[in-house]
Formats: sequence, structure tokens, C-alpha cells
Amino acid sequence: MLFLVLARKTYERNLQYRGAHMVHNIASAIFGFIYISIWMGIGESRTLGAYGLSGMVSYVAFNQVSLWVAAFLNNGLGLQQSVRTGQIAIELVRPVHLFYQLMCKEWGQIAYQFVYKFIPIYTLYLFVLPLHVPSSVIIFLWTAVALALAAYISICINFLIGAAALWTTESNWLYWVNYAFSMLLSGFLIPIEWLPGWLRFLSHASFYPFLHYVPTRIYLGMNNAWSLIGSIGWGIGLTVICLFLASRMRRKVEVQGG
Repeated sequence: MLFLVLARKTYERNLQYRGAHMVHNIASAIFGFIYISIWMGIGESRTLGAYGLSGMVSYVAFNQVSLWVAAFLNNGLGLQQSVRTGQIAIELVRPVHLFYQLMCKEWGQIAYQFVYKFIPIYTLYLFVLPLHVPSSVIIFLWTAVALALAAYISICINFLIGAAALWTTESNWLYWVNYAFSMLLSGFLIPIEWLPGWLRFLSHASFYPFLHYVPTRIYLGMNNAWSLIGSIGWGIGLTVICLFLASRMRRKVEVQGG
């Protein structure tokens, strides 16, 4: 019940800014068109492997809309600001586990972005691009599961980034380092199999492919549900780390400038 209350409150708070968020949608759609145009230019002289030109258009378009579910979360789940203001001390003594509390709020954010960002941009792409549409409901279902797991992995990573503010004077840089690695190693800009060997190895050794590459491949019908085993494994592992770090945070509350 608490999960629904916290998620709903975050969702309703975002409803106050729907007009402003339309600007984000326009910008995101334009960036998607730019990426697609680049690949269409490349595809004029190359076969683009197993994807083909049509497949790459769908690959790039779906990756672009999935950013609003798997990437564009609150920086560090807001923990850096809590540390800076001293609010973290209050958060840690609440009768609700800190990780669970922040996770619930972030699911409300993700739900809002899915409804007001993911769906509108995806619908636009459906009308103006030769976008691939899964041939069965089961593929839609597994794609939704893959996106949900990607969102959860991203929540865990942002919690760890935010929690680092207790041991450093500033953890915002970690957010941007993670963002840069995500763009490169998650398959967002280029399919992972086309990366140089050493980068491909780093990618497969990390959780990044499960943020974009795996959900998009499932959407395109190129991967099956077995690909989600890695997502589940990383989700479990990151959860354990988050819970451990949350327990350590109670022992080290160092307020920066508050």
C-alpha cells in the first residue's frame, strides 16, 4: 500500500508540469530524427548487417523513447541534495527503509514519463517512420518486462550514485560518468556487436546492455525472453549492494554544508 501511495504522489506532482514537459518531448523526438537521419545516410552505402535500414530505423527510434524509462531518472534519486541540506538525517530515521522509499517514488516518476513521454513520442514515430511493430502480444509483454527490469537497474545505479555523496563532497560527477558509459556501452548509439572488441567485452561484462540493447532486441524480435536472465541477475545483485550500502549509511551521516 505504501508503494502505491508514494508512487502516486510523485506521479501527481509531475502532472503540474505537463505543459513544460512537452518541450522535452519535442526535443527528444528531434534528437531521435537526427540519429535516424545519420543511420539512413550510412545505410545508403552499407547493408547494416542483420538489421537492415528498416531495422536500424526501428532500433534507433525505440532506443530513443526508452530513454524516458531506463535512463532519464532523478539524478542520484535526490540523495545528493538531501545530504547537502541535512535532510538525509531525517530520511534515515523514518520507519520506512530508505532504498524502498526512494524506489517507490522513482516508480511514480517512471510511470509519469512512460505515459506522457514514452507513449507520445512512440506514437509520433509510428506515424512518420517505417517503425517495426511486434507481430505478437507476447513480444510486447516481454518487451515491457525488459523495460521494467531496465528501469529497476537504473534505479539501483542512481541510488548508489546518490549514496556516494555521504563519502564524497560531490557525487554529481558520477551521474555524468554513468551517463557517458551508458550511451557508449548500452547499445544506445550503436549495436553492441559493432563495437571494437575490447569495448564489446566491457559492455557484456557490465549491466549496460540490459538498459537499452536487450529490450530493443526483444522488441525487434531478435532476442527471446531468455535474454532477461541477465537483467534479473543484475537486478538481484544491485539490490543486495543497495541494501548493504543503505545499512552503512545509517552509521555514517556526514552532512556536507548543512
